[in-house]
Order: sequence, then structure tokens, then C-alpha cells
Amino acid sequence: MTAPTLPRPLRKAAAAEIKPLQSPHGGSRLRALDALRLIAALMVALYHYGGRDGDVSRAWGTSPRHEFPTLSDAFAYGCLGVEIFFVISGFVICMSGWGRPLRSFVASRAARLYPAYWAAIVLVTVAFALPWVGYKTVSFSDTLVNLTMLQQPAGAQRVLGVCWTLWAELRFYALFALFVVLPGATRRRVLMFCAVWTLATVVTTASHVEFLRVVVMPEYSSFFIGGIGLYLVHRFGNDLLHWGVVAVSFLVGQHYAVAGLWHVPNPHYFSYRSPYVIVAVVALGYAAVAAVALGKLSWMNWRWLTLAGALTYPFYLVHEHLGWVVIGALHRGLGIPSYATLGLTLALMLGLAWLLHRGVERRLTPALRRSLDPGGARR
Repeated sequence: MTAPTLPRPLRKAAAAEIKPLQSPHGGSRLRALDALRLIAALMVALYHYGGRDGDVSRAWGTSPRHEFPTLSDAFAYGCLGVEIFFVISGFVICMSGWGRPLRSFVASRAARLYPAYWAAIVLVTVAFALPWVGYKTVSFSDTLVNLTMLQQPAGAQRVLGVCWTLWAELRFYALFALFVVLPGATRRRVLMFCAVWTLATVVTTASHVEFLRVVVMPEYSSFFIGGIGLYLVHRFGNDLLHWGVVAVSFLVGQHYAVAGLWHVPNPHYFSYRSPYVIVAVVALGYAAVAAVALGKLSWMNWRWLTLAGALTYPFYLVHEHLGWVVIGALHRGLGIPSYATLGLTLALMLGLAWLLHRGVERRLTPALRRSLDPGGARR
């Protein structure tokens, strides 16, 4: 039995959706960014599986520290994959929003985020409703709120633990759309946006005004700004102002990263992260995106990286909660050793991400984008 095919316009749109990121100069495609996305996602997964306590301890049957006595401390730094994600996001959103009408920008972002997200909400809700799984799902009402991606400001419980990062992304998209895309992206306007957002970041921290904290999100803003600055380097070349944006964002951003993750040595905590290592990991993330911006990683042009980048988002959505279920089944249920369970769980979550990409994103993403922006194909 052959699989149904999409109409030709939707097939073309679906193919375009997973194209590797294209340099504005018409040169080599930025497949290296897809590789960085996958690396950041795997960092976060290792953190969730072996670098923290909590619900994952129920999956293993004990603390991951006992399962991975030599690597759990290293896995604990995997949470910094989120900050690297935000740097990449700043780069990509500035690139994709440049010269694009507001409606097209909004349609593109909504179509990219929501189909796989809705599917992940359904999968986790159904899985957690199974009587033998042992994890509680949220209430029916809160599940419905989760479909909007606005559950955090609405005060509803989260179906997906990782969705707090999507709330940060949504706020970044809104700020960038309002102050850059709507009036039209120019180098001067983007530089002004970065400068004002940086100033607002430190003012918000000093003022302790909750509304400003929600809008400006000082803990994460610097990483988005850093990515924007690196895109300016990529688009317009080396310039003191461009590198100034990057340097200031790193100096401010590493402060918030250390403040959020570092604590004095304490046996009651799962892990102790060195502030020097935190700064080093953040610096490596900046350096990797900078290498892409400067064309130093253009040799990473393997076609399979395009698919790797496409799998990153659905993998990120499903890996945590469904990973708990898989870990429990493999390790406690079948008695598979810890490291083998870790590898199998990562592989199975990547396989599920591929199914979501093929079955959901490639079908619904182009259709949703065309519905939200019917004239987009003619522009």
C-alpha cells in the first residue's frame, strides 16, 4: 500500500521547510547550524537523563548519580544547551526575519512551532494516562491551555517540562517582530534594538519590577542578542559595533548563567557546577556560532545534517517525559544496563522525532503556513 502524496504546491512547501539555512550572500548553506542545534539538544537530553534528580530518578529506580558515577557531574552542564539554543535562535530569527513582511514572519514562526508541539502534547498526555506508566498528567483544563503555548503566563501546569523555553522564544519573537520586522529590518535598526534590549536587561534586574522581568527576560535576553550580533557579523562582515554587541552580550549573559546555575558546594544538591566551567561552556557555544558566522565551518556541508537539524525540535519536545517512560521500561523492566539504556533511549527518541517530522511537520507545517499567509508564495 503506497503512502498518500501531497498536492504539488504542498510538496514544494514541505521540501522548502527542511532546507538547510541559507546564507544571505547566496553561498554555502549553513548546515553547521543544524549540527549545533542537534548538539545542543543532545546536551539537554543528557542533562535530563543523567544530570539531575527528580522524576528521572523514578525512571532509573535510583539517583542518576549512582547510575553514572563518573559522568553525572558532566551531564549536569548539559542544561547550558538551552543558552546555546538561544544564541542560535537569535542568529536564525534575525536571518529569517530580514526583509520579510510581518504576516509572513508570524506565519513562518507559528507553522514551525505548533504542529510538532501539538503532537507532543497529545503523545505525552496519552502516555501518562496509561495506568502502568506511573506519572501524572495535568488536568484536562490545563492540557487545553497548553495547546496555546501560553500556559506559564496563564498559571496552568505544563504538559511538557521543556516548554518554558518556548515561552522565552515566543517573547523574543514578539519583541523582534514589533521592533524590527514591522518597521523593516536594517543594520541600524537591529543595532539599536540590541542596544536598547541590553540596557533594559540590566535596568530590569535593578528595578525588580515583575512586568519588566516578564517582558525583557533578563536571564536569557543576552543570548538572543548575542546571536543577533553574530548574524550581523555574518551578513555585513567584521565591524567593531557588531563584535561589540556580541562581546557585551557574552559578558552579561555569562553572569546570568553563573547566577542561575552556580551554588557553593553542598551535599544536599545533586551536582556542583564550577563557575569557570559554566563560563567556558557558554563561551564555546558563542565560539561555535561565531565560526558559522565567519564561514569557518562551511566545510560541514553534509546533506544528512539537514535532517539532523529538522529532527532537533521534535526530539527536544518529546525526549524528557517520554524518555522517563522508556528508561523505566528498558532499565527497570528489562534489566538493560545504564549506559546501554541511555544510548537506546536517545536513539528511540530520535526515531520518534523522525516519525513526528515525517508524519506531522512535513504535512501540517506547510499547510498551516499557507493558511496563515495565503499570499506568501506570491511574494
